[in-house]
Amino acid sequence: MKTATTPSLRVDPDLRRAAESVLQNGESLSSFVEQSLRANIERRQAQQEFVARGLAARDEARRSGGYFMAEDVLSELDGMRSRAGAKKLSQ
Repeated sequence: MKTATTPSLRVDPDLRRAAESVLQNGESLSSFVEQSLRANIERRQAQQEFVARGLAARDEARRSGGYFMAEDVLSELDGMRSRAGAKKLSQ
């Protein structure tokens, strides 16, 4: 049950036509806008959580002095990629 409304949204007619052109069968413009709003909220929450984890990791690294050299990390990632590619080829 919907209990609230969002503010009216004025958009360029071309944007409205573009949105209407991608609606799926049985989908209304309102449901498309609602789903878009939900997806953007989720994306922004994930982005905020990512930044918070990064800042916490930075603070912990400063506190503990536990840093890694970029070259070492990149080398390890290259090795992981190579092993994954070799494993995929052997399957």
